[in-house]
Amino acid sequence: MSANAYSSTQKALHWLLFILVLGLYGLTYGEALFERGDPNRTTIWWLHISFGLLLAGLVVWRVLLRFRKGAPPLPTSMTSMERTLAKVGHLALYTLLIAIPILGILLTWLRGDPLSFFDLFTIPAPFQQDKDTARTIQELHGLCANGILILAGIHSLAALWHHFIRKDDILERMLPEAH
Repeated sequence: MSANAYSSTQKALHWLLFILVLGLYGLTYGEALFERGDPNRTTIWWLHISFGLLLAGLVVWRVLLRFRKGAPPLPTSMTSMERTLAKVGHLALYTLLIAIPILGILLTWLRGDPLSFFDLFTIPAPFQQDKDTARTIQELHGLCANGILILAGIHSLAALWHHFIRKDDILERMLPEAH
């Protein structure tokens, strides 16, 4: 690993989280393909919850790695405003990556449902069902999910701008090593 690149584990987690976020977002729209009461609709939510819990675990790992290994230094060609925007953008992405699974867990339990992780284990709701609070949490969960897609889009555009316009190594430091 070069001093200007993330570790291979950090890179793998970055791209895996990206795929999971997109997949989870897609699953929420997959529900609309089925009528209420259709078992396929229940399967979609079971998958959404299971993959959401996987995302939560991987986010914890990613955050711990970020604290332990840090991030490569930003290019010296970046202005102080660009550096600040990069740091704020990363902080916002991490915040949403943490908040979305927490809100999803709370939503599941407030609906009165247990958390199931691919049927490997189940965690029953630790408190009473509260549909009014569940609706509020669902709205927050959805807003955060939309927010992370917007921020990820901006993040991607910034990386591409750095690569094609600025011609620095911002994008390359998160790409897998060529062998």
